[in-house]
Amino acid sequence: MKLLFDQNLSRKLVSRLADIFPNASHVEFHDLAQKTDTEIWEFALLNDFCIVTQDADFAERSRLYGSPPKVVWLRCGNTPTDQIEALIRAGQQAIQELLEKPALHCLELQ
Repeated sequence: MKLLFDQNLSRKLVSRLADIFPNASHVEFHDLAQKTDTEIWEFALLNDFCIVTQDADFAERSRLYGSPPKVVWLRCGNTPTDQIEALIRAGQQAIQELLEKPALHCLELQ
């Protein structure tokens, strides 16, 4: 499973985190920037992505429907990309556990 960064996150995260999540991508790279949450959800489902977002809507959708796709919900508000990168790096082990365990659907990082 790969990470898919939502529109509310910088696409720079893909290259900055390539050492720990080499197959990560961004919605812009798949012409999804202007798509609905449902369309992004379906794309992630069909392409084995875990959605990384600051949008509570994806976390709610995960609670309603389970996974796949899985969701990493970054609950850090309007934060610079450097700090978001640090948060993801600090949560790397928890993210890996989310990706590997079928019973887990959503991870909240703060």
